[in-house]
Amino acid sequence: MDISHIEHIGIAVPSLEEAIQFYENILGLKCFAIEEVADQKVKTAFFQVGQTKIELLEGTAPESAICKFIEKNGGRGGIQHVAFAVADGVANALAEAEEKGCKLIDKAPRPGAEGLNIAFLHPKSTVGTLVELCEDPKKK
Repeated sequence: MDISHIEHIGIAVPSLEEAIQFYENILGLKCFAIEEVADQKVKTAFFQVGQTKIELLEGTAPESAICKFIEKNGGRGGIQHVAFAVADGVANALAEAEEKGCKLIDKAPRPGAEGLNIAFLHPKSTVGTLVELCEDPKKK
């Protein structure tokens, strides 16, 4: 697997509006994109910090993974996943991970935020951290 960099860190938040205010007004970062990914039942907001992005995630339906994460976390948000950009393609990275015995959430890449192909590795195989593999935007 050819990981080029940490593409983003996903942070689940109960309120995107409140979280954006904190990141902009307190940390001085600028939100450069807000997007809804309907099939994942999530609304996202992105901030650039050096080469890495912060992705804030608000669930749009009670059954969404983000709403469930927040519920399990006592109603609070927190780091939900780490996304790595893979230079050799998400499908290749998934095949390699599965070959090495990693449990996959996604068997094939699917569309994610910012038009990137993505896939998730199961936390049971990643020492407890939800890992997202992302298409490297520079290779797109």
